[in-house]
Amino acid sequence: MNNDSKKRVAVLMGGVSNEREVSLVSGANVSKALKSTGKYDVVDVVLDSEDISAVPQGIDAAYIALHGGWGEDGGVQEALDRLGIPYTGPGAECSRRAMDKIATKRALDAAGVPTAEWIALGRDDVMTASPFGYPVVVKAPRDGSSVGVYKCMDDAQFAKAVEDARRIDAAAGNAGEAIVERYVDGRETTVGVIDGEALPAIEIVAKGGWYGYDEKYNSDETRYPFLSDSGNASDAALEETLKKVALAAYDALGCRGVARADFRVDGEGRPFVLELNTSPGFTSHSLVPKAGMKTGLTFAEVCERILSAATFDRR
Repeated sequence: MNNDSKKRVAVLMGGVSNEREVSLVSGANVSKALKSTGKYDVVDVVLDSEDISAVPQGIDAAYIALHGGWGEDGGVQEALDRLGIPYTGPGAECSRRAMDKIATKRALDAAGVPTAEWIALGRDDVMTASPFGYPVVVKAPRDGSSVGVYKCMDDAQFAKAVEDARRIDAAAGNAGEAIVERYVDGRETTVGVIDGEALPAIEIVAKGGWYGYDEKYNSDETRYPFLSDSGNASDAALEETLKKVALAAYDALGCRGVARADFRVDGEGRPFVLELNTSPGFTSHSLVPKAGMKTGLTFAEVCERILSAATFDRR
């Protein structure tokens, strides 16, 4: 980014993924926050296709508020790399790896980062029952915001979930795979990371114990207490463990800038990384801005901190 007093920043939002509407909200919030500082000439760029031709000339940096699909799988990152435009969040290779739950699992396993036991099912693999018992989790391996994520309680639900996950994966132009993951009964937590620094850990307390799409974006009943607010020594110790594991996962995938590690913590207090989100949301329900503000920053300052780490990979 240049050293002029007023930097020109394009906030990229929208896109054509299943998460377009969430992205529009995130982008609008980020744009409003950056404008409020008076430091930036902010240009809102709503993408309606998988290209960045709508980004104007003379941009100093791009703030990626896209979620899912091309906005998060390395596509937009590669396009910005080609133009030499610094952007927020990880680079193209890390983004591709993190967006693909199978690739993520392999990277975590290779680095010794604890993650829930899993298997991948190809398009033609036959499996009529869960290998991990019930409940079990089935996921479309290359989608986000809990789209294509199913908690199954029996063989019938399992078979339907595998079929649906494969369909979602194939419809996105992928191999038509599904991922089956052992259900970790326990607490759900998340840790945001900005530029290599772990933010305060948040517990996710959803009605019924399942944090799906509606619980993320449409429910006012989901609670997000900070572990540090409980006053329990065990929670303080758990938070330190979660931060260390989050940073290990961040490094295992080759992240930079902003990311968020999502966990399940079993009854013995052992955390298991579920996935990493390399373009976390900035809606009223989103957890990275909540955690950033817990450190004393304003919403706008969280956005600025993410923006300050914007860079690109030379081609």
